[in-house]
Amino acid sequence: MAKATSTLDWCIVRLGEDHNWWVHETSDPVRWDVDGLSIIDPRQLDHLIELVDPLRDYGFDQDLMERAFILFRIEKDLGTGNVKLKRTKESFFESDEKLFALADTLDEENGPYADLLDHLTRCRVKMLNDLFEFESKLTVDEVEDELREEQNSHFIEGKAVHTFDELIAILDFMPAGYESDDEQPAKRLDVEEDDDLPELDEAEEEKLKNDESLKWDEDDDDEEDDDEKKKDEDEEEGDDEKEKSSDEEETAKPRRSSKGKR
Repeated sequence: MAKATSTLDWCIVRLGEDHNWWVHETSDPVRWDVDGLSIIDPRQLDHLIELVDPLRDYGFDQDLMERAFILFRIEKDLGTGNVKLKRTKESFFESDEKLFALADTLDEENGPYADLLDHLTRCRVKMLNDLFEFESKLTVDEVEDELREEQNSHFIEGKAVHTFDELIAILDFMPAGYESDDEQPAKRLDVEEDDDLPELDEAEEEKLKNDESLKWDEDDDDEEDDDEKKKDEDEEEGDDEKEKSSDEEETAKPRRSSKGKR
């Protein structure tokens, strides 16, 4: 396979309306048909490297992925959305250079890229079966059938499937009814009720503390007790005022004359 790709020294790529890069021309037009030939850009390459990292615990073979792609570096911006790429021997995983990756699809059935798709699917299935308690174990055939059905729908619509989308479909695959976010299975988490509550920042928490409508019932009870206590104190003060007024009235009354009748 290395001999078959040795004549592919450069290619010209263009940015499509879907914001993906597609091959426009190659140095080996005999073997490489550019119709619908996609290429992975540096941003997508970095994302793929992140996604395959968790699969290392499930048998992921880094060398197999290296062999599945032909790497290019940017040689010249040709303008009008076209860029000329030059082939490089940099590493898929270890290079610090911004690289483009062309899947080696010369042999679509048994080539290195076809082997990679099969390998990633098997690793993904192993990981999902380990993380989730499915009613029945997920199988490679089930995943491949579902992915193939989606690809066929694109084919019927006349849409070319980009290499990046094809890989993401495998690396992000989840059976219907399950969420892929964080891929944290219930069986591996000691979930407490408080874990379901959203976290609040300090400003929001302080705002809620000062919200009168959100005070607990015991606060209302305390307020009622304070009102009752104040009412009792007011009544006692009122009684004292009445007694004081009564004494003052007695003192102010004129005394009757003590003289007898004449």
